[in-house]
Amino acid sequence: MKRRTFMSAIGVVALSSASFFPIAAHAASLKGEGGRPIRIVVPYPPGGPLDVSARAIADAVQPVLGTVVVENRPGAGGNVGMSYVAHQKADGYTLVMGAVATQAINPYLFKKLPYDSDNDFRPVTLVATAPNVLVVTPAFSERTGVKSVKDLIAYAKAHPGKLNYASGGNGSAGHMAGELLKNKMGIDMVHIPFAGASPALLSVIAGQTDLIFDNLASAASNIAAGKLIALAVTTKERTPLLPDAPTMAEAGVPDFDIYTWFGLMVPQKTPDEAVKTLNDAIVPVLRDPTTAKRFASFGAVASPTTPEEFDALIRQEKKKYEKLVALSGARVD
Repeated sequence: MKRRTFMSAIGVVALSSASFFPIAAHAASLKGEGGRPIRIVVPYPPGGPLDVSARAIADAVQPVLGTVVVENRPGAGGNVGMSYVAHQKADGYTLVMGAVATQAINPYLFKKLPYDSDNDFRPVTLVATAPNVLVVTPAFSERTGVKSVKDLIAYAKAHPGKLNYASGGNGSAGHMAGELLKNKMGIDMVHIPFAGASPALLSVIAGQTDLIFDNLASAASNIAAGKLIALAVTTKERTPLLPDAPTMAEAGVPDFDIYTWFGLMVPQKTPDEAVKTLNDAIVPVLRDPTTAKRFASFGAVASPTTPEEFDALIRQEKKKYEKLVALSGARVD
């Protein structure tokens, strides 16, 4: 990170409320000088976009907040890590990298959650967004003649039930996107859920499944290598990370807006001063061009917000996915 970014962040933190002792005390004991470390819990395995982003943030804010460590607590679609943080002391020392799945989809997918997505957390800031992208392989395209979304829809209508699409699991964003396409265009495709996005994507590359709505963060390198063809992105606008790919609306499927997002949260009773101090320290990092470049390398766009803006996004997305989960019929008991 650039010196001017850290100096700016340090200046902001210095102006935060002196009455907030946990983070202020930790900030005063910079570089591990006897202070408790701040923890960022990632409710997914190491190596994914959330994990990489958390580690980038942890490294960058240490001159401001002192030692920051990342803990991976995966399991049950993110529920294990979220539940763990929900029950931690609300003192500003424990954050969690929540995502669209944990905050907007799982509440409607699981019959019972071990955490309350509405009442157990306070947003700190949105960290990043990543478009989802509809991809097929060159071999599939050559075999079927599918070179666009319109071609795909025409092929599906001519061969009902013959196509299948992979996803990272029941209720995943990729699953929701596939069901939305089926519903809007009146086509029949078979859903093949996998235990995670990585094996799902590998199944498409290997020719075991036909297509996938994957997040750009995981598909980008394979698109660049020519192993996958991007038919469209699932956001309202084109992404600068893949400028030649049309939106689903441009490709003939209206009102299609599904994307991956993730951000930092703390236990619900964390004091206002703590939330402000954390936001003041993290947002300048996310705005730094170095961070933007690092995120772009894995298909994500750094998207810092205020806590209030992040909260509004979560509520908006919950309304959307309540309908989509019901439409998909997905359920985990």
